[in-house]
Amino acid sequence: MPLVAQDFARERAALVHSLEREGIRERRVLDAIGRVPRERFVPSSETATAYADAPLPIGEGQTISQPFVVARMAELLEVSRHHHVLEVGTGSGYQAAILAELAQDVVSVERRPALAETASKRLRELGYTNVRVVTGDASTGFAEAAPYDRIIVAAATPALHPELAAQCTPDGRIVAPVGDRDLQQLVVRHGDGREERRGAVRFVPLLGSAGFSDE
Repeated sequence: MPLVAQDFARERAALVHSLEREGIRERRVLDAIGRVPRERFVPSSETATAYADAPLPIGEGQTISQPFVVARMAELLEVSRHHHVLEVGTGSGYQAAILAELAQDVVSVERRPALAETASKRLRELGYTNVRVVTGDASTGFAEAAPYDRIIVAAATPALHPELAAQCTPDGRIVAPVGDRDLQQLVVRHGDGREERRGAVRFVPLLGSAGFSDE
């Protein structure tokens, strides 16, 4: 696993304990949160609050999600070490790093070239060789590397597009915030089409041909 600086070791440990108190139970997810240096995935102006359990701006109108939401989505995804994972919406690359700690490999698609380039560079610097960042319309997934054992959507989508769902294996699962621009439900979709709703969340909108229009 990648080597990380220990400057924020105490803050990372405190965050893990906080997530445990809030109900995150999956040990592999908690351990991944404890290893990934969140301070490296936020702008320098936000470093002091990198371990606050809150979303933070990362530029271009995007945010790095609240750590509890990152942990909860990873927990619901039920990632195993042999899984091939698709992330829709790279952002800063933080969730991709968490997934890289859990999975065999991760393909992460980001619509904004500047964010994709920065995230890719950051992940390489931290030693995450099992993450591939792709620039493109993330709303329809990335069929070139399908099928995926797990798919996670890191932005609000009005619905799970059939083209995206078709890229998931029959025994796989998709976790996504589904709803309108203001409020979504965290949905777990199983490979057989069953869906579970796991609580209200708020994400920035997923833009693209299968997402929201760019206003």
